[in-house]
Amino acid sequence: MEEEDPAVNWDSDEESLVVFDRDRHILYLQMMYQLLPSPYQGQEINRLTLAYFVISGLDILRALDRVDKESVINWVLSLQAHPKNEGTLENGQFYGFHGSRSSQFQSNDSGASTPNGSHLASTYCALAILKSVGYDLSRIDAELLLKSMKNLQQPNGCFMPIHTGGETDLRFVFCAAAICSMFKNWSGMDRERAKDYIISCQSYDGGFGLIPGSESHVSQVVLLTVLLHLLN
Repeated sequence: MEEEDPAVNWDSDEESLVVFDRDRHILYLQMMYQLLPSPYQGQEINRLTLAYFVISGLDILRALDRVDKESVINWVLSLQAHPKNEGTLENGQFYGFHGSRSSQFQSNDSGASTPNGSHLASTYCALAILKSVGYDLSRIDAELLLKSMKNLQQPNGCFMPIHTGGETDLRFVFCAAAICSMFKNWSGMDRERAKDYIISCQSYDGGFGLIPGSESHVSQVVLLTVLLHLLN
């Protein structure tokens, strides 16, 4: 029997042939890599997340040779937050990665610089990008990052994405678990409390929501499957 082309799909009536145009997808991702299109300008604060989708897409399409990996590494590393001194580690802040330059150098109404606003989801994206392009994550101070990340875990086991005023739900538990997994170091979270929080998000119908008591959703089941695998 002739082997099927993985780039070809038949629709339900088996009459029209649909071809996945890999080259056009690569060109689109290259465009996104080089310039943020105007419809996405409002997402500038999430530029690192957008870059994650671009790099991951090119990786899936086996086209990472289309980007300058060294430039990608240098740009991602430039968004990392660093404490001014050892004493600032005790103030509860998170020292991960900023989502963009605008969040890295934001100011308040008086023009003064605001405290470090590095974000848990941005940190996950940063590390995933670095891992995708072959950067050795052992060169990052994992102990510092994970120690500060543990400050984000709440008494019920969930995580806030920033050190103050952030929402809490399963997405950030996933980010924290993925970060620990990439570093192969679980000192950044209490896994048992995280598991308890996950179970508390189960709905009456057996599915899972983002937070306890919320509507269950199939996307959360997918997220939970990966998350529980990471948590062993």
